[in-house]
Amino acid sequence: VHATLGSGDVDLCLVPEVDIVLEGPDGCLPHLRRRVKEQGYAVVVVAEGAGEELMGTSAEVDAGGNKKLPAIGVFMKEQIVKYFQSQGETATVKYIDPSYMIRSVPANASDSLYCMQLAQNAVHGAMAGFTGFSVGLCNNKMVFLPIPELVATSPRCMNPRGRTWERVLARTRQPNTVPPLKPGEKVVDSHAPLLR
Repeated sequence: VHATLGSGDVDLCLVPEVDIVLEGPDGCLPHLRRRVKEQGYAVVVVAEGAGEELMGTSAEVDAGGNKKLPAIGVFMKEQIVKYFQSQGETATVKYIDPSYMIRSVPANASDSLYCMQLAQNAVHGAMAGFTGFSVGLCNNKMVFLPIPELVATSPRCMNPRGRTWERVLARTRQPNTVPPLKPGEKVVDSHAPLLR
């Protein structure tokens, strides 16, 4: 979401909190076709975990013990190509999965200094007898943070009826596929994090 808002070049943003609708008046594929007709190209950003409603969830885990997420990027690439072919057009889709490129950038001097300070303060806290804490930077000061407080709102997810998603919709001009509130369902504060 933040990459989409920061870039300004994204035409479609797919996130786990909002179901993906492929075709129809609010479908993402007709939206992409319109964008390609308008500007000659379209940029799609897909968050990890998006599309589980289309592809199902997996019980498999990776080497790190994390749940394997569906290969939504490859799936979307195939769907875009098929949709354009069904419309009698050709789409050249470039698929880039930057997940490991982003995670494997070498540390710069600031990163190294910050990590050193985190490590030193973690040792200071442990030597002082503290347990169940993490170290972080708050208001430009190294502080000890209680782990229960850190994870109390984890995992966070974006509110699909909140301001952040409204900003994404305004930026990308994509259709909103969030269903209307059901009778009796209450509106959640758009600034509050949601708990899963």
